[in-house]
Amino acid sequence: QLQLVESGGASVQPGGSLTLSCGASGSTLEHYVIGWFRQAPGKEREGVSCILISDGSTEYYSDYVKARFTISRDHAKSTVYLQMSDREAEDTGVYYCAAASSWYCSSLADTFNPWGKGTQVTVWS
Repeated sequence: QLQLVESGGASVQPGGSLTLSCGASGSTLEHYVIGWFRQAPGKEREGVSCILISDGSTEYYSDYVKARFTISRDHAKSTVYLQMSDREAEDTGVYYCAAASSWYCSSLADTFNPWGKGTQVTVWS
């Protein structure tokens, strides 16, 4: 059974880079897409980015992170990364990774299962 664990969250100042990791175990990721989602305080969970594991092609970045965040994967390590550059206070939230058995990405949280438990990112000034 596929399980996901996020790590790398921290309390940081605006600007600079922070890399989140999503480690997978229990199943091969060959036919999965992995998405990163975030939930800001008082807001609904929203899609951030998504990657197709088999070839590393990236399907999307949300408008508010485009050109600042980079998603990548290490297929051999069954790990997906989200590099957050030029951090902003609005990036604060709990970041989750989730998997979908699909060849196509979606920004809809309902299409993903299972989920990790999340990692907290706080950008303060």
